Amino acid sequence: MGAEPGPAARAGDTGRDGAEAGNTATRPLRVAVDARLEDGRAGGVQQYVLGLAAALCELDDGDESYEFLGEPGQQAWLTPYLSGDWRFIPPLAAGAPPPSGAAAIRRAVGQRLPIARTAWRRLARRGRPEPVVVATSDGTLEASGVDVVHFAFQGAFRTAVPSVYQPWDLQHVHLPEFFSDVQRRWRDAAYGAFCEQAALVVVASEWARGDVATHLGVPREKIAVVDVPPVVRAYPVPDAAAIEATRTALDLPARFAYYPAQAWPHKNHIRLLEAIARLRDRDGIRVDLVCSGGQNEHFAEVERVMRRLGLQDQVRFIGFVEPIAVQALYRLARLMVFPSLFEGWGLPIVEAFAVGLPVACSNVTSLPDLVGDAALTFDPLDVDAMATAIGSLWEDDARCATLAERGRRVVDRFDWGETARTLRAHYRSIGGRPLDEADRARIARSLGPNGR
Repeated sequence: MGAEPGPAARAGDTGRDGAEAGNTATRPLRVAVDARLEDGRAGGVQQYVLGLAAALCELDDGDESYEFLGEPGQQAWLTPYLSGDWRFIPPLAAGAPPPSGAAAIRRAVGQRLPIARTAWRRLARRGRPEPVVVATSDGTLEASGVDVVHFAFQGAFRTAVPSVYQPWDLQHVHLPEFFSDVQRRWRDAAYGAFCEQAALVVVASEWARGDVATHLGVPREKIAVVDVPPVVRAYPVPDAAAIEATRTALDLPARFAYYPAQAWPHKNHIRLLEAIARLRDRDGIRVDLVCSGGQNEHFAEVERVMRRLGLQDQVRFIGFVEPIAVQALYRLARLMVFPSLFEGWGLPIVEAFAVGLPVACSNVTSLPDLVGDAALTFDPLDVDAMATAIGSLWEDDARCATLAERGRRVVDRFDWGETARTLRAHYRSIGGRPLDEADRARIARSLGPNGR
């Protein structure tokens, strides 16, 4: 990572170690948001970073500037949604030689988790317990002069810059069978280290706050719960022509259930396929299913099960699709089914609620608190229960209408402007900037009764 002098530095600020940096309250706050994500590979986390970045840039009642850690060639997914005073922090300072040796390894692990996964698999095959390496900054972020960095997903790195850390879930603790020993040890060590260094840990639900406090030992007063609104509100709304164009381009059936998720094991695609087959064989109900999302290394097994169950003419896997197509899919679907085994939040659920799409979802982790009575819930390990929930929404127009209305009421509580202002209040506090009454109220609400 690295950066040219930022806006404040070009205006005369000499950075964190310079003479003018001592009185931080007299200069605008500079916040970096980690956006080192490859388009189409990070699922809901990418959508969250997009929504957060757009909302922060739209704030017009402060003098903060926002900067985004991003790799060249991997920024196009974010730039259309940015406005105002922002810039990217490039990975290497202009004219600086590339890192070598240990620095290069640290930088590679910090940039892209898939690189680290390859190394984990090799180590696991060797059966050798290797030391856990936690990514460390090469110094460029510190040299950029930013005041606060928000690591908006798990793949952070050690840094001297005051940080906000957002561990989306501790799936490896609850579903260890989906991870190798090396992966579990790395997650335990890295998540713990990044929580310890952070001035604030952010989660999306009270359930996640309790989970992080219990399993990572983070004091509850250090954990803020900040709402994650539907990202579809950051996208242009497709008109009727765009919706029909998506139907034609993707060759969608006239009526279908929709599931947006990468093919990770915890997303439970295989039991979903079994539920679709169960409806066909047990109840004589044909439900066409459309699944979007990255087709990773686990997809081959999902596809094999689909063929074994004879569902090739009922189930479509369309891979990663652009935001405009996702918007159209939510509007074209009969229902959304969300059978995940583990979620720290449920971003596709609030997106479906936002457009009035009825939802059938798992009754695990944070999801019951999120949906309340606005969705049909089921045990994601019970194929019969899943099939019954899907079949109910497939055939019952009145129930669909009731759930759609309840879902809209749930999602009306979430607002990107309020989410951005809550996080900005924390950035200001961490960066030593003055807080107004609204800032203090937002911080208090997010930290809860045990907050600072």
